[in-house]
Amino acid sequence: MTTKEYLKLAKKIIKNIKYINLATVTPKGQPWNTPVYTAYDKNYTFYWASDKENIHSLNIKKKSNTFAVVYDSTVKEGEGYGVYFVGKSYEIISLKEMAKAAKYLYSRTGNKPRAIKEFMKRFPRRLYKFVPEKAWINDDGEKNDNFVDVRIEIPLLS
Repeated sequence: MTTKEYLKLAKKIIKNIKYINLATVTPKGQPWNTPVYTAYDKNYTFYWASDKENIHSLNIKKKSNTFAVVYDSTVKEGEGYGVYFVGKSYEIISLKEMAKAAKYLYSRTGNKPRAIKEFMKRFPRRLYKFVPEKAWINDDGEKNDNFVDVRIEIPLLS
């Protein structure tokens, strides 16, 4: 496949799969993986809403480094592709950015948007974003006559 074909496939997966898996690390160094329902903008910044007390939310507050994966688990074994990202996650605190995140998130769900105040103060949920810095897609490889999974780096904004 060419870079252009990999990128087209990655964009298709991101468009069709509504969950992203976030890998964060606890303050004690324990890995933590969480699937979240997300939406994204033209720059592939991903947005979601989570309880501020969830482990991944607390991890992000302490350290923003995040690894994320969007994978197509709807296909048969051996036919799946995933898009892998490394980047940073943040709790959104700006009202303007909250409105932007809610717009993307609720337009994807088709639900009526919640009021921004429901992501502040006494309410439990907050809006978050993941900003990718690098991206890869998987493909088939071979090593010593054995199938191996390889990662192909792709440009984020092509």
